[in-house]
Amino acid sequence: MSGHSKWATTKHKKAVIDARRAKAFAKYIKGIEVAARAGGADLSGNPALDLAVTKAKKQSVPNDNIERAIKRGAGLTGEVIEYTETVYEVRGPQGSALMVECLTDNKNRAAAEVRTAVTRNGGTIADPGSVAFLFNRTGLVRLPADGLPEDDVLMAVLDAGAEEVVKSGDSFEVMCDPSDLRAVATALDDAGIDYDTDEMEFVATMKVDLDAKGAKTFFNLVDALEDLDDVQNVYSNVEIAPEVLEQLDED
Repeated sequence: MSGHSKWATTKHKKAVIDARRAKAFAKYIKGIEVAARAGGADLSGNPALDLAVTKAKKQSVPNDNIERAIKRGAGLTGEVIEYTETVYEVRGPQGSALMVECLTDNKNRAAAEVRTAVTRNGGTIADPGSVAFLFNRTGLVRLPADGLPEDDVLMAVLDAGAEEVVKSGDSFEVMCDPSDLRAVATALDDAGIDYDTDEMEFVATMKVDLDAKGAKTFFNLVDALEDLDDVQNVYSNVEIAPEVLEQLDED
């Protein structure tokens, strides 16, 4: 039984990883389709599309998928791609707050699915503006630390408009005004420093600590939201202490 149990657990973990990779690909594909629809299929004449393709390639999205997305978005396949961007504000357990970004071709479906996921997993949909004030819209570049001195990162991005470099686990987070995001990413490229992602994100101005019960509910809520096809990103003001994470691992 133990061997079977281990195999089942490994298989489940692989399924979760595969599902998240597919979801990540879908996110970048949507970004390409939106950019191609807005500015056409020519990368040299459509900076937004060029950027969307660069991000997709950085995350190893296959070239065939990228090419199909460009053609679909630009209307070269006869399909009509029309996405709407929507942000839902959510209150989670123990005073936590979440911002849920959606990119959907059916706003009513997205709203219904988000509401269902939230109410079934310990959250409530908040009134517009009642959660958003807890966050700032921020340009954020993440890169692996890997023994890289923080001063080297800071020197590379300071003149490009970076406001702060923060160590977070095994990564550095470079924060800047959204208008400076491309300049910061380019500065890292010029310095030969590899980065993982460069996105505009909702960054919490203050963090909320959760106990084990609240953390379990919070993770279930986030998982349910991230499983939805229309959800692009989920941001929160949650900070969970290492001892609470250990307690969850023991359960």
